[in-house]
Amino acid sequence: MSAHQNHSSAAAHLVCRELFTVEGGPVKLQHTLGGLEGLDDPIDFEKQVFVQEWEKRIFGIHTAMMGLSSSLRDSPGGYDIDGVPTTFDSRWTWGDLRAGAEAMNPFAYFQYRYYEKWLGGITAHLVASGYISQEELDDATARFREEPTAPLPDIENPAIDEQVIRYLRGGDSPRRGPATPRFAVGDTVTVRNPPAAEHTRLPGYLRGHDGVVERIFEGNYSYFFSTGADGLGEPVPVYLVRFDPATLWGAAAEAGSGPLYAELYESYLSPAATAPEGDSTS
Repeated sequence: MSAHQNHSSAAAHLVCRELFTVEGGPVKLQHTLGGLEGLDDPIDFEKQVFVQEWEKRIFGIHTAMMGLSSSLRDSPGGYDIDGVPTTFDSRWTWGDLRAGAEAMNPFAYFQYRYYEKWLGGITAHLVASGYISQEELDDATARFREEPTAPLPDIENPAIDEQVIRYLRGGDSPRRGPATPRFAVGDTVTVRNPPAAEHTRLPGYLRGHDGVVERIFEGNYSYFFSTGADGLGEPVPVYLVRFDPATLWGAAAEAGSGPLYAELYESYLSPAATAPEGDSTS
């Protein structure tokens, strides 16, 4: 088979899996990579955090946006966001960045580098929120393509710098609550299959499969925002669940491979052999 035919076969495989279904429930392709065939070089042994210089700036922009996020008003960290002289007044968290990546067309998702996805998500948010128009973005892009070494805007604001640095040191601790775990160590649980949502933290290849609770993490953990039918938002326990690769991938599992472990929110789990009403696992 020619290289072109190989590429076409892989592309066709991706098209078929774009709305991949597990037991009748559609999931995002980006969350279904376990056992997915046809991907080019899925393992990247690059050791540098920032391969290209511009990636450092994108990381800095993302961090600054998180440090100025309106969601910090409700953070236990006690940030005085309203006292910071900035026009940025949007919620921006790791969850929002991930949701932007999940919204990408799967072909684009696998085509672009890690920080290129960040760049796309950040610029899409800034345009959609009215901080910059698409025309302004296009004009600036054209200018810097013509003159890549042109100086970038550099506006100093010590109050903003102090807030971002404080955020870097203190982080964002979403709401916590008392631990009331539903499951115990050793329990067999079934991974739920909630409808595909704007954002999820559930690996697609685990949906509908049974695993064993290996550990219960101390305390309860909320998410940055509600993910709707996906189930995240309010504080819930988090578990370390052990899976048998043969259960997940059958004969395709590597011989002699050890167990797979996943850290899962309680809202993604149900007692073995049962599924909450409305799920596709039944």
